[in-house]
Amino acid sequence: MPASEIVREADALRERLDNWNYQYYVLDRPTVPDAEYDRCMQRLQQLEAQYPALQRPDSPTQRVGAAPLDKFRQVSHELPMLSLDNAFNEQDMLDFNRRLLDRLGAGHEPLEFACEPKLDGIAVSLLYRDGLLVRGATRGDGSTGEDITHNVRTIASIPLRLRGSGYPAVLEVRGEIYLPRAGFEELNEAARQRGDKTFVNPRNAAAGSLRQLDARITARRPLQMCCYGVGQVQGGELPGAHSQVLECLQHWGLRINALSRVVRGIEACDDYYRELAEQRAELPYDIDGIVFKVNDLGLQQRLGFVSRAPRWAIARKFPAQEEMTRLLDVEFQVGRTGAITPVARLEPVFVGGVTVSNATLHNADEIARLG
Repeated sequence: MPASEIVREADALRERLDNWNYQYYVLDRPTVPDAEYDRCMQRLQQLEAQYPALQRPDSPTQRVGAAPLDKFRQVSHELPMLSLDNAFNEQDMLDFNRRLLDRLGAGHEPLEFACEPKLDGIAVSLLYRDGLLVRGATRGDGSTGEDITHNVRTIASIPLRLRGSGYPAVLEVRGEIYLPRAGFEELNEAARQRGDKTFVNPRNAAAGSLRQLDARITARRPLQMCCYGVGQVQGGELPGAHSQVLECLQHWGLRINALSRVVRGIEACDDYYRELAEQRAELPYDIDGIVFKVNDLGLQQRLGFVSRAPRWAIARKFPAQEEMTRLLDVEFQVGRTGAITPVARLEPVFVGGVTVSNATLHNADEIARLG
């Protein structure tokens, strides 16, 4: 086959596979039978093996894990990956809204909020240069994380090259990597059949998968990523609203949450929270609350940050889960200062994704303080 025809065939196969991946992993609309996808992937692998000059770092064939690393490299975040302040009830939300309006002044009520489920996963940063994925990193302590590029490249919902055009020359995408419930069950069932230790919950499974030095292990785990924002942006501009930025990310091939919504006023935020709380048990992934962000990026900039969190966002957490168990014993432990703390030994109970068998009880001084 003439060289030009080989190049054209390989390019066409890559484009076809990338489009199918986008339809399946980002839009949740599979458009091709598995057999046809596998046939095209095998043909591309054959061509790249036969003609090594055809190999490209953004090829769909390059998702397969590379050789293991010796250790993780530390990565500094150009813009800190901050945490969020929490709200636990409607009064906390009213107080949040009042603080926003007090700082912005008259004329901004009702505020427009971008609402999205708070996925119970691992926060990560993806760095794209000229559309090519060049780095993936964990959040770490917010200032410094770990380089997990070799692992994020294996996740099918993360594009190795952005789609289309119009993206900034440097674009840092932030989001949550998680393990869907069905994938978690499959992973644990396979572990049980091998006689291996199972994971406690999907979040722990996702964290353990990303901390593999051998990306071939990560590649076998059905991880997904959902984007919730951006970090550093250079050589280009983004729209003026958070919701519009997310739409751009989806257009460029990144997955966003289909349940995200824009509402006006804090009462509408409460309505959204109640709606998602009712759906929570039926979702295909774990969520532990709802994130609300002022949608206007100009207002976000005016509101600014405190030391550890943005003023323009808050996470309203779902109530803690409760389960019944049996108290087996109480042991008393003496701390360094001589304080005696009772510790309850419990009949193991699975709650909130973990198995609880011990619980620290309040000591007598704390009980007296609380009245």
